[in-house]
Amino acid sequence: MRYAMRWMRRIGLACGLGVLAACGPQMTAQYGPAAPEGRIVSLMVAMQRPLDDTGARFGARRVEALRYLRADISIPPVHRPGRIEWAEGAANPSRHFVVAGTQVFGTEAAFLREVRARRTGRETQVFVHGYNNTLSHAMYRLAQMRADFGMTGAPVLFSWASAGDPRGYVYDRDSVLYARDDLEALLARLTAEEGERVTFLAHSMGAHLVMEVMRQAALRGDRALLDRISGVVLMSPDLDPDLFRRQVETIGDLPQPFLIFVSQQDRALRLSSLITGRKPRLGRIDGPEAVAGLPVKVIDFTALSEGEGMGHAVPATSPAAITVLRGMIDQAARGAEAFADYMVLTANP
Repeated sequence: MRYAMRWMRRIGLACGLGVLAACGPQMTAQYGPAAPEGRIVSLMVAMQRPLDDTGARFGARRVEALRYLRADISIPPVHRPGRIEWAEGAANPSRHFVVAGTQVFGTEAAFLREVRARRTGRETQVFVHGYNNTLSHAMYRLAQMRADFGMTGAPVLFSWASAGDPRGYVYDRDSVLYARDDLEALLARLTAEEGERVTFLAHSMGAHLVMEVMRQAALRGDRALLDRISGVVLMSPDLDPDLFRRQVETIGDLPQPFLIFVSQQDRALRLSSLITGRKPRLGRIDGPEAVAGLPVKVIDFTALSEGEGMGHAVPATSPAAITVLRGMIDQAARGAEAFADYMVLTANP
């Protein structure tokens, strides 16, 4: 009984803080025409959800096969970096994100042909969302990041069966394990042709999923598949640092670059540590000790946090962080000197 009461208090805390979204219904993407002066961001989506499931359905049955679609997201001309301009009522494309078009693919082969036709070069960027995410939120967040960082091509969103509800933390942890085989199979198919490679961007609990997929491939001895991953970014990873170290030991040589974005102001991960027994999470480490000896680079965004989204996605939601990160990307593209293994970013006065 005492154990149950502790869980109820934690659930109540989740509702009180509104982890990533309020405990009421989450907002849902709306269809609409493209804004004349806006920007269209096209996303390729592989999802473990019914095709009509864009909102939250806590405890919904997980599907047994991936569904595939393309979504064209219209970004309004009034868009501000780091923000998703949601519509509380009817969407106005001049002021809000809207879904300007979709195409459903009946087969995996048709989906893969479209991915290859739309990507730049031979590399596919795959985004894996985190805990408490609906399909609507995951699509809009990825579109926002693509627009703010000026990225081209059509990335792949892997949308696993998150409950999209703050009460669903344990459900989501189970869903991550349920999704491993599907994400690994997608990785294999995206890199099936000569010279094809994948980069991963994983947020929050999605980092656990990406690490488990790589660990699973390593245990099977599929080094060729791991070698087709050209880089990994874990943003605010909801992972036990000890578990992460054990995963790395099993995987062996990690894809490079391998970046971890952290912030001590991440209030969502603070709550996650309470739920998981007061164990700090990888996304809130405050020094290099937790990853000492591992072939990773950590970038600390604490000073650039502006409180948006509980500080749980600072590199994507803070305009200051977006500016700094774009500069770092440009610097890397110019072949500048490598970054330090543990870098603490500072805010401008």
